[in-house]
Amino acid sequence: MNEDPTKPCARQDAPKKTSRRDFLLIAGFGLNAIAGALIGLPLIGYVLSSFFKTNKLAQISLGPVAGFPEGKTRFASYKNPMHREWDGQTADIPCWVRRIKGDEFQVFAINCTHLGCPVRWFEESKLFMCPCHGGAFYEDGSHAAGPPPRGLYTYEVKVENGELFIMGGVIPNLSNQKI
Repeated sequence: MNEDPTKPCARQDAPKKTSRRDFLLIAGFGLNAIAGALIGLPLIGYVLSSFFKTNKLAQISLGPVAGFPEGKTRFASYKNPMHREWDGQTADIPCWVRRIKGDEFQVFAINCTHLGCPVRWFEESKLFMCPCHGGAFYEDGSHAAGPPPRGLYTYEVKVENGELFIMGGVIPNLSNQKI
């Protein structure tokens, strides 16, 4: 027992009061954990998504072979097989179709191999031209001039029952071209 009446008696079994400093420290740790989860979970999902998500490659019809005259290059488009309802016009993928002769076709991605700008076909000069940096490609898609490092990317083509099909679902690029 405490003999001095001016000093309060200290009890050993009384719970320790949380100070404002301790409360703010715990709240700060909690808010940092929440912020870390809000930033980290989408990043982890993005990194791991490539292991779980597969591209739906599909044979996509560009129309009847008769719609593409021999020796000509025509603009065509197809609906992305992985489109969603809210994609709207962005689900339509453009391409250039060149019919060489008979059932021999080349289908080019519309994107320049330099920075991805859409190339245009000029029938008079028999060249694909990129408006962004002056890249030019011959009618067979090979590099003609300018900064593009290689020719146009091509789709895998198949003719079946008088109809032209391409392997769609992925935009052709360097990682999926047969070199």
